[in-house]
Parts: sequence; C-alpha cells; structure tokens
Amino acid sequence: MLHLNLSSPLSLYSIPVLWFLAFYPAEWRTLLIDGTIGYDNERPRGNLLIAKANKLSPELISKLERLDGAHLNGNEAFPLWAAAIITTNLVGVDNRTLNIACLSYVGLRLLYNTIYINYNSALKGWLRTAVFFTGLSIPLWLLVKSANKLT
Repeated sequence: MLHLNLSSPLSLYSIPVLWFLAFYPAEWRTLLIDGTIGYDNERPRGNLLIAKANKLSPELISKLERLDGAHLNGNEAFPLWAAAIITTNLVGVDNRTLNIACLSYVGLRLLYNTIYINYNSALKGWLRTAVFFTGLSIPLWLLVKSANKLT
C-alpha cells in the first residue's frame, strides 16, 4: 500500500499540475466560443477576435478575455515554477519544504485563476494581483534556497 506524507518526494508532480492549471482556462474559453459562434480550428488564435466581431454579449466577451488572461498568465508563470522545482530537487532541498511550497503554490494559482475568471471589478483585480505576487514569492524563495544550499 502506498503511504504518502509531506516527507514523500512529490514535488515533481506539481509541474504537470501547474501546467494543467495554466491550460484549463484556454479549454474553457474554447468550449464557450464553440458553444456560441463555433470554434475556428484553422485560426485558433483568432477566435477571441472573431467572438468580439460577432457582437456577443459584453459579459461573455469579458469572461472570454479573463479566461484568456488566466491562461496566458499561467503560461508566463510556469517556467519559473518548473525551474524552481527542478533546481531544488537537483540540489537536495528537503521534501517536506518542497511539498509545503508545492501545495501552497498550487493553492494560490487555483485561487488566482478563480478570482481572475469569475470576478470583474477593480477591487477583485487588486486581490488577484496580491494573490499573484504572493504566489510568485514561492518559486523565487525556492530558487534562493537552492542557491544558498550550493554556497
């Protein structure tokens, strides 16, 4: 029987989890576009512009833009996370520290996506920004921790 705890080597699994968290908003956007005006697979990157040109409701356009933004932001944050996890594993940062960092970062990215996708107000925008920078501190901290371990 598999017994997992915070000391188990689980941090590398966070890489595909974070990739999924970056990817699912794009799939959700695709499904919404396909369900309204149809998805143009010949020009997939032009679908949001096509949706805007088809005079969909402002609420739906806003949702599509937020889904696109969450997807792009996830893709922008992903390389830093992958580098931090690979580096910390290579230099031997303890599994408990890595697993706590992974759970925290995954939770913050999920919260970030939820706020970004579902809420459209200035206050929620600032909350989203705070969550983003809080999350960003985790891979940066892990990279510093890795560098300190080598010095």
